[in-house]
Amino acid sequence: MSLTRSRGAPRRARFRLRMRLWPIVQTAAAAVAAWYLAKLLVSEERPVFASIAAVISLGATHGRRDERALELIGGVVVGIAVADLLIRAIGTGPLQIGVLVMLAMSAAVLLGGGPVLVTEAAVSAILLASIEPASTGLLSADRLIEALVGGGVALGVSSLVFPLDPQLHVGRAAQAVFGQLGRSLEELATALDTRDRERAAAALVAARGLDMSVRELDEALETGRETARSSPLRRPTLVELDRYARGARHVDYAVRNTRVLARHVLRFLRTGVAAPRELSEALRELALAVWALAAEFEDPSRTTDLPLHVSRAAAYALATHDPARSNLALTEIVGQVRSTAIDLLRASGAVRPDDEGGADVSTEELLLGLPAPLVGARQAA
Repeated sequence: MSLTRSRGAPRRARFRLRMRLWPIVQTAAAAVAAWYLAKLLVSEERPVFASIAAVISLGATHGRRDERALELIGGVVVGIAVADLLIRAIGTGPLQIGVLVMLAMSAAVLLGGGPVLVTEAAVSAILLASIEPASTGLLSADRLIEALVGGGVALGVSSLVFPLDPQLHVGRAAQAVFGQLGRSLEELATALDTRDRERAAAALVAARGLDMSVRELDEALETGRETARSSPLRRPTLVELDRYARGARHVDYAVRNTRVLARHVLRFLRTGVAAPRELSEALRELALAVWALAAEFEDPSRTTDLPLHVSRAAAYALATHDPARSNLALTEIVGQVRSTAIDLLRASGAVRPDDEGGADVSTEELLLGLPAPLVGARQAA
């Protein structure tokens, strides 16, 4: 086992390198460009801080919105400016580094910077204090210009020359949501089959954790739109990003309904009543619908069985409803299954290029328009 793992290590290392090679090349290009541009603007023979500012800014602003990127670059500039001034007055050393960090962070706070700017100011001050020998004289504007050049080059490289692929970034965030949502539904189905309350409780925790993934998807959409608008090379992706945004709204509803569904399942299991087999089947069909939706988000032209899975989920859930023996907990689960199914169906329609997801169509009309669920025999049972 260990021999197989060690043989596979070089292959995994090469894969990691391929995945990160483009950002590495991008950062190296920014460092070189900042160096030569700074040499044209300042008298410094070795404008190393222009390259440092470019590398720090580019790494920190990777995937950030423009406002956040400017804040990070501002932190680099503030830190270098404060450190350059103080090093000439008090020299370098461990105690001086402490003083520099305190004053650089204080200056960032006084300038109204947020936590990111304050942190970057401290990091930049430490770098300058660590590698710049103590010198005398008044503050030179060279360091400040180098920092501005490095930050400007980083912003230009990340936004104009080598912009991120916003569609790829958003797609990964969306697939992360689908992965967690589908697994949560599968776990709830298994919990109903086995009457496992602990498993249902864990699924509820996982469903609650989906909120973070949904926020990351929203953030990716905002970042992607700003990148596409500011970069001519990425502007065509705005159409795809709008498609993702239309579908993401309904996915958010599905996540919320799944969270409520998980609470109802846990409450039902606490009653000690055995769940009808159709109920867990309904949840599994919902999970299959999620996997189909993930495929449609990735390729809107792809035909999937999502409508059939949604139809089966609604039919299985309805088959468990017995008006003669009313069970409030069971009725709540049935309602949430139907609501989640409709959310997934609307999300599927929303990602189609010429479809708005049936926004003006009622739930019952959407269900009537689905293919036959092929569960009539189980409903009769």
